[in-house]
Amino acid sequence: MRKSGIAALAIVAIAFAGSAEAGDGKVKIGILHDASGPYSQNQGPGDVVSVKLALEDFGKQVLGKDIEVVFADHQNKTDVGTLVARKWYDVENVDAIIGLGNSAVALAVQQLTKEKNKIDIPVAASASSLTGKQCSTNGFHWVHDTYNVAASTARALTKSGNDTWFFVTVDYAFGHALEADAKKVVEQSGGKVVGRVQHPIFTPDLSSFLLQAKSSGAKVIGLANAGIDTVNSLKQAREFGIGRDGKQRLASLLFLITDVHGAGLEVAQGLTVTLPFYWDQNDETRAFAKRWSAEMKRQPTMYHAGTYSAVTHYLKAVKAANTDDTDAVIKKMRELPINDFMTKNGRIREDGHVMRDMYVFEVKKPSESKGEWDLLKQVAVISAQDAAVPVAESECPLLKK
Repeated sequence: MRKSGIAALAIVAIAFAGSAEAGDGKVKIGILHDASGPYSQNQGPGDVVSVKLALEDFGKQVLGKDIEVVFADHQNKTDVGTLVARKWYDVENVDAIIGLGNSAVALAVQQLTKEKNKIDIPVAASASSLTGKQCSTNGFHWVHDTYNVAASTARALTKSGNDTWFFVTVDYAFGHALEADAKKVVEQSGGKVVGRVQHPIFTPDLSSFLLQAKSSGAKVIGLANAGIDTVNSLKQAREFGIGRDGKQRLASLLFLITDVHGAGLEVAQGLTVTLPFYWDQNDETRAFAKRWSAEMKRQPTMYHAGTYSAVTHYLKAVKAANTDDTDAVIKKMRELPINDFMTKNGRIREDGHVMRDMYVFEVKKPSESKGEWDLLKQVAVISAQDAAVPVAESECPLLKK
């Protein structure tokens, strides 16, 4: 399904959605995501397939009625996302909004969701403030945040003897949060941060920043950036021989398999990344990936797995509550353990953070790969407790209770 197809689907879904009243047992889910922009490869058409598979496995009905799903593109704009969410809540009677793959959009929609007493489940947003200072009784952060991906990588590497770090950080809130979360864990684990340098977002030439990192002598160069910035960092680091001499290693604090695939194993080999899901982990993940890739012709990211997981858990809660009433469903979402191919015995903490294990991977060498998407090998497991922001350090008032 191409971008134009997704856009058309979103328009049709919004225009012709039903008008069930809230609490009448008609369950309607809204998928609000990047359907056509820079992050659509990790959301967009793949989310549609994930939702389709989730509904098939659940039986397509709950409370004796068909489950309805509507889709929309937030265009990575807060005003657009909020406008769609308000219409869905006020006019279309959507019960829950899932996706929200942009932190600014996710935070705005979470505030609106609380006002309307609905449910929101950010899947692809990263801001730890969603379950921190701006946490909500109505919001559930499903896949990861800047703390658990950055902290897990930092903890695993530092404890294995890679105890000096230099950060190459993209200069805006997201990069600052990644660096701060990783730095805290490095120091708590007995390591030392010897320096940092910041670069503007989407800078094509990162050579001066990387050379500063190389000259620092740090054992680990932490890339506190994402997407094309990380890919460019890797490609240019390899040109300078960084990470090839055995004296320094590169660690990405947020890197998806689509990024690894885009960079190529020759460039990304040896990179350390942390993910809550990888398609080739076990028989269950491979089974999901086989079904998903049959339609998408590639492998799913953690966000596509997370969309399936979030939709499924929400529907399980509706079924257990025997109603789509928001308060009753929220209660069941918190009570029920999360068990699927992505998460085992997960739970939702009082701040809305999903407590699940995280997995540290190393990007394979080209000689180790047996196929186009055979990209990672697991090297460590970080427990749910260690991966989450400690309760004592959280700014969420719900945890203070």
